[in-house]
Amino acid sequence: MKKVNLKDIAEYVGVSTALVSYVLNGQTAEKQVNKLTAERITKAAEELNYQPNQIAKSLKTKKTHTIGLVVADINFRFSTGITRSIEEEAKKNNYTVIYGSSNESAEKFAKLINVMINHRVDGLILVPTEGSENEIEILQHSGIPFVLVDRHFPGIQCNYIALDNYQAAYNATSYLIDKGHSKIAFVNYRTTFFHLLERNRGYLDALKDRGVEFKKPWLQLIDNADGKNDVTACLNHIVEGVEPCDSVFFATDTLTINGLKYLNKQKWNVPEKISVLSFDESDAFDLFYTPITFSRQPLMEMGNLAVSNLIKLIDGDNQLRQISLQAKLVSGASCKE
Repeated sequence: MKKVNLKDIAEYVGVSTALVSYVLNGQTAEKQVNKLTAERITKAAEELNYQPNQIAKSLKTKKTHTIGLVVADINFRFSTGITRSIEEEAKKNNYTVIYGSSNESAEKFAKLINVMINHRVDGLILVPTEGSENEIEILQHSGIPFVLVDRHFPGIQCNYIALDNYQAAYNATSYLIDKGHSKIAFVNYRTTFFHLLERNRGYLDALKDRGVEFKKPWLQLIDNADGKNDVTACLNHIVEGVEPCDSVFFATDTLTINGLKYLNKQKWNVPEKISVLSFDESDAFDLFYTPITFSRQPLMEMGNLAVSNLIKLIDGDNQLRQISLQAKLVSGASCKE
């Protein structure tokens, strides 16, 4: 079967090849093409099953209309949510997304970036790994447009879309205090990640500002490599230790899930025995007998802003944009009154 080209469409509609090119390349308004004519051209392209030559198009425009996306772990709810929102927004802007998962490996993160650059993506949206500062600095000097999502490094001035982690943790801790809790534990990973350290800071400042005494054993930092076992040990310490707590605030949804599994196994009822609050949400919470209170991240807005800001960079607008979004606290029944 002969491949349909612009000339075929032009003859089918009865217009010039240039007019067809304007419409199919998104220049209808710019070239002041009649709306009805543009609709006829678009309809004809569909009827004739026109397939644009993306290679030829990219050579002409110096754009491939592709965006490279690197997430931390595609199994994370955050990763699937942000990927979906980025794909939807990219499609609206006639961009295709190619993506990969670093699995929290700085080495794999760097390799994925190189692969995407070699595939001539127009820009990158990145969820960086711990220890990937050098790769981000290299990108800055390369001139390749990129936007960081969720995580960023305060020592590197670049474009990012992130959550106000400090305020989210502050608000969640204040919520527990308002519920009458005064012995609040916080479980987080031992890390150098700025966004997780900000959650520690928000928790501690909320206690201080509200006049709630803090005791060092209540801030539990665990190693990511053996998180499940560490969560078990820290919960034993929190619930049955010398300084037992009346509530526990988990810094991530994964930590919360592991914590709930162990609390259930030990038959420590939530919230009768201990109140539970999660920084993020998870579909797995639906399987727990008590609706969990959590902070919801604005994934759709985050993805939309990441795409729109990257396209601005691709189009030559090099203004620095560092955007922090607010989380929404969703009240369940896991925090005792």
